[in-house]
Amino acid sequence: EVQLMESGGGLVQAGGSLRLSCVGSGFTFSTSPMSWVRQAPGKGVEWVAGIDSDGVKANYANSAKGRFTISRDNAKNTVYLQMNNLKPEDTAVYYCRYVANRGRGIQVIVSS
Repeated sequence: EVQLMESGGGLVQAGGSLRLSCVGSGFTFSTSPMSWVRQAPGKGVEWVAGIDSDGVKANYANSAKGRFTISRDNAKNTVYLQMNNLKPEDTAVYYCRYVANRGRGIQVIVSS
């Protein structure tokens, strides 16, 4: 059974930083591309960033470019999302994703 568990969210002021973590199990993490998506209140799911299995190639939504960094540690079955210069519009529930699977999500609230 695929399991994804996010952590690291919380409340932060605009301009602040957070690092999200997601531990994956039940699949071969080290050979699996991973991504982060988010869902703001009343809105649809937005893809935020993706990373290949080796952690070499990463891609970002325009809203995340220059502020967010996705990375991974295959030895720990963990993917990270470092978020800097956070804005109120980044407020959302963040999910890590493997294929069609998502974790339960972690809340990020950015106050102005």
